[in-house]
Amino acid sequence: MSLNYAIIGAGMMGQEHIRNVGLLPGASVSAIVEPNDEMAANATQLAVELGMPAPKRVQTVSDLVSANNVDAIVVVSPNDTHFGMMQELLHTNFPILLEKPTSTDVDQAWKLSNQASDRSAPVWVAMEYRYMPPVTRLIEEVRRGTVGDTKMLSIVEHRFPFLPKIDKWNRFSARTGGTMVEKCCHFFDLMRLITGSEPTRIFGSGGQDVNHLDETHDGDRADILDNALVIVDFENGVRASLDLCMFAEGSYWQEQVSVVGDAGKVEAFVPGPSRFWPGGGERASEVVISPRADKAPTREEVHVDGNLLAAGDHHGGTYFQHLKFQQLVTTGKGTPEVTLADGAKAVEMGAAAERSIRTGELVKF
Repeated sequence: MSLNYAIIGAGMMGQEHIRNVGLLPGASVSAIVEPNDEMAANATQLAVELGMPAPKRVQTVSDLVSANNVDAIVVVSPNDTHFGMMQELLHTNFPILLEKPTSTDVDQAWKLSNQASDRSAPVWVAMEYRYMPPVTRLIEEVRRGTVGDTKMLSIVEHRFPFLPKIDKWNRFSARTGGTMVEKCCHFFDLMRLITGSEPTRIFGSGGQDVNHLDETHDGDRADILDNALVIVDFENGVRASLDLCMFAEGSYWQEQVSVVGDAGKVEAFVPGPSRFWPGGGERASEVVISPRADKAPTREEVHVDGNLLAAGDHHGGTYFQHLKFQQLVTTGKGTPEVTLADGAKAVEMGAAAERSIRTGELVKF
């Protein structure tokens, strides 16, 4: 069965979605909603280069709803537009893949979840980090009982600064929800997934110390956090931490995830995108298993097809997420693996971390 996608928002991440749709069997992008002429032209050219018919550019979500050549919609527009667009899209029968965060506002995120509760067509929240092969492998080991009873979880991301976006929208907390929502909802989602539990309290410390200090737009100064340490306690007793630094692009590993239990430890190490690395060479990710009893860690490389790595900045995660979404839509069987409720919880945790960092308080749930 062929599947025609519409992409709402054809900027950097929208074009990553287009490249990954191009890798799916029987899939193409038939329509684009993008107000910026340059981005729309780039996305159209990209689709054609990937062997797709030139997608039709439409001006509004309303125009898209009336189109007759669309089977599913991917929402990749700036964060502060998600809620308004979804108010319209939830009244349609299109399956939707909605990029994180579902909203910049906690109440709006939960409203979306409630509004979609009786919707027949699925809404899947895009959380690419769940689907990166080394992270998937780590989760499999945790589920298998390799670490025993999980006690501690650590997520480290040391990476490059926020990339340029139209109107610098990703430099401002008002438009993004703040770094803890915009960037780190991925990691709070992973915490819930790995622990199988819900947070009870969050404490964070962070700041804007290096990046975008002199950037302004329409007279407003950039206020986005570029580093933070966050501690999360969960109902089942697991303690989790997040260590984020966005001025550490010289790091060999971009993400490091560690889960420790009473029987051992498993770690996933993920390199950053090759396009930001000297020479542009791809590097394999690694998974390390360290049993307490053996005291002999085993290390294995996790290789991802080069075409998947070249299609985006999420180490193949965008493709594997799309593959599952496509299977859900074409078969009509199953439910989204990442729901709007999951998305709302990730926004809620991110907003709590932002609040703790800004005020110094311990936020309880």
